Amino acid sequence: MSDSLLRRKAIVPETHEGHGLARTLGWPHLVALGVGAIVGTGILTLIGVGADKAGPQR
Repeated sequence: MSDSLLRRKAIVPETHEGHGLARTLGWPHLVALGVGAIVGTGILTLIGVGADKAGPQR
C-alpha cells in the first residue's frame, strides 16, 4: 500500500491536437495573482482586527 502513495505519474506530452490545456498564463498574470492574494489577505486581516475592536469594551 505504501508504494501506491509514493508513486508518480509520468508527464507525457499530448500527441493529439485539441486535447489538454493550453498554457495561457504569463508572468504578468502570475504576478497579478500573487499581488491580489496578498492584498486580499491584508483586507481580511484588517476586518478581523476591526471586529475585535468593535462593540463594547470589557
